[in-house]
Amino acid sequence: MNKAVVRFALLALLLPLLLNATTLLKDDLLKPEASKLIETMGEELFSKTGIHGYVVATNEKFPERFNLVAYSTKYEANISKPYVMLIFAPNAVITQASGQKGRVGIIPSDPSLVAHYHRSDVMDATIDVVAAKDKNSKEDKFNIGIVQGFSELADEIATSKHVELTTTIPNDTKTIIGYVKILVYIGALFVFWIFILRPIIIRIRNGKK
Repeated sequence: MNKAVVRFALLALLLPLLLNATTLLKDDLLKPEASKLIETMGEELFSKTGIHGYVVATNEKFPERFNLVAYSTKYEANISKPYVMLIFAPNAVITQASGQKGRVGIIPSDPSLVAHYHRSDVMDATIDVVAAKDKNSKEDKFNIGIVQGFSELADEIATSKHVELTTTIPNDTKTIIGYVKILVYIGALFVFWIFILRPIIIRIRNGKK
């Protein structure tokens, strides 16, 4: 009888910790491999920054103008603050008239946490994959989009805290854009040298002669 009481007491103490340990709060869409990646990233994010990252991947059919912030509060009993929650709802209606679906929400537990990430970058990392026209199935795009979006969110929070995560996935799109920007700058400098700076230098030299 005493052993049963002790076990029940231990379970009561550990249950909140187990509930708080998971990064995935709702998973209607992810494959086991994707779920494992997100859980691993979430664990490292918290261990290095003290900020929890949570993911809600739901196939619920939210109506137009559905309040995702209010929806997020239903999970608060089983999660810890501070946190940033990524909600991915591909069946949520954007506008009834257009019939478009798919919404992403990024919800912090406190407004001050917004300074630790760029909302637009996280949104782009999540949505761009889903919107791309390629041979991947819709389900695969959802998996890639959620993983890439959470990875971007975790990386940005870590960067703001001056730490580096080893379990996140590089955002290839962002890397390519970075390279393109560098090439544009180099090209601009080359044009400036050929058509503006070099002729001026030549004129000065000729004037001195």
